[in-house]
Amino acid sequence: MKNKVITKLGFGILVAFLMVNCTDDFTELNSDPKNFTEDAVTQSEYPLFVRRALYTPNYLPFENPNQGGDARGSFQLGHSLFSDVYANYFATTAAFFFSDQFRLEGSWLNGAYRYFYTQAAPNIKIAEDTAAELGFDLENAMMKVWRVYAYHRVTDYWGPIPYSNFGNLESTVPYDSQEAIYNDFFTSLDEAVAVLKANAGGTSFLGGDDIIYSGSVDAWIKFASSLRLRLALRVKYVEPGKAQTEAEKAIADGVMLGNADNAVLSTNSSFRNHYTTITQWGEFRMSADMESILKGYQDPRVASYFAEAGTPDPTDDPAGVVFNYEGMRNGQSTSDKQGTDFNNLTSDMAGPFTTPDSPGPAVAVIRSAEVFFLRAEGALEGWAMGGTAVDLYNQGIVASHEEHGFSGTDLSGNDYVTSTNVPAAADASNPPVSTVPVAYNAAGTMEEQLEQIITQKWIALYPDSEEAYAERRRTGYPTLYNRLNSVNVNIAVDELPRRMTYVSSEYADNLSAVEESVNTLLGGPDLGTTKLWWDKKN
Repeated sequence: MKNKVITKLGFGILVAFLMVNCTDDFTELNSDPKNFTEDAVTQSEYPLFVRRALYTPNYLPFENPNQGGDARGSFQLGHSLFSDVYANYFATTAAFFFSDQFRLEGSWLNGAYRYFYTQAAPNIKIAEDTAAELGFDLENAMMKVWRVYAYHRVTDYWGPIPYSNFGNLESTVPYDSQEAIYNDFFTSLDEAVAVLKANAGGTSFLGGDDIIYSGSVDAWIKFASSLRLRLALRVKYVEPGKAQTEAEKAIADGVMLGNADNAVLSTNSSFRNHYTTITQWGEFRMSADMESILKGYQDPRVASYFAEAGTPDPTDDPAGVVFNYEGMRNGQSTSDKQGTDFNNLTSDMAGPFTTPDSPGPAVAVIRSAEVFFLRAEGALEGWAMGGTAVDLYNQGIVASHEEHGFSGTDLSGNDYVTSTNVPAAADASNPPVSTVPVAYNAAGTMEEQLEQIITQKWIALYPDSEEAYAERRRTGYPTLYNRLNSVNVNIAVDELPRRMTYVSSEYADNLSAVEESVNTLLGGPDLGTTKLWWDKKN
């Protein structure tokens, strides 16, 4: 990490820059971060810091350096070109994009990494620490929860990362092990939830600058508990006892129970869903996995996720159903992409994601459908999740359908949750990706039931590919097609990158810290084959 940017800018120049450019009324600051106190920012000014802290981790800033920089390129580098294709939601059509063939392109990863540590991380730290300085206990608790959310996505990409030492004003920024980071996540959530519960029923003065919940304390309790549940399941295979304890604590504190509880980031002209930008570039399309599963299940959500193909293939449609949505296999060779008009033959994203120069759909953080599936998995383990695995699984499906405006029937008008439908052949050359049915098989093995839960979670998470990619690594599900080709000599077509490799700016500017991480914290070489701390199932 470029420590001149991370440390000095993060706590001195950046603070002054952000405040001066936020509003003309900000108090003039000394660049010494120790003077960044209540004399520097007031209650009326503080919400603007929170707004920026909430928007930046999910790449929403658009074209305005005063609002945290333009994140369109970073969104493509950190999200579209890696997790989107490793979750197998999409496949790339650009002939010379090789991340879909498992090349971990260093310059692309570097752009994503630097965006987080020069934009998102400073904004979050400023918002959290300033609240503590000014005695805003409730807002400090909210920002602790948000810090956990933002950093868990980064450590789940790379493993050990700078965390507790970020902003240390030193020339070297040490890394934390992923185990230590997760332990601190749970501790931070304990601290935050205690404050939130002490203020239950109340409202933060942030109001609309809390772009997720407009300051509702009760909503933040549900968000924090749902995030705890997500993280608890993440560590299930490495620390099963802790996973159960944290999951049951989440249920006791109260998690999301319906779509009204969903955590989403609203968009506007300054903070956009950048799919509306990158879809204009015509570089990716629907995956064959999505086609096989959504077509076989006759899933109505396909219309909310994708557009009909320019030239659909009717020969593989389900009997009595017109299904004009087409996918392509991941890992296409350069010559195949040059010789085939995939952009016409396969499906783009649905209209709201492809409307140019528009804010686009709200960006999902955590939604109730995911929470039901997390609870279903916990119930499958015998944990106290407030319901049975089958009931929670069914509720997850219903919540996802309702989120997208569907009534619970499939494309043939039959009840979806009791359907015996299974994935279909993507086309004549690609058989069904799996044989997993929709209707829950309570008589199946633990693994068969888990595969059903994760398959439906994978559908419901779309397009939150960071989470879907993490769950693929953690559980091995859903069962998806192999790559057609891999250009990474260490990763075969039937495997998956287990992590992103460290970036060039870290080796250039934080060398001793990144080398120490590789030698003592990572648990293996700095390659995509080295598993993360929690990745212990297989």
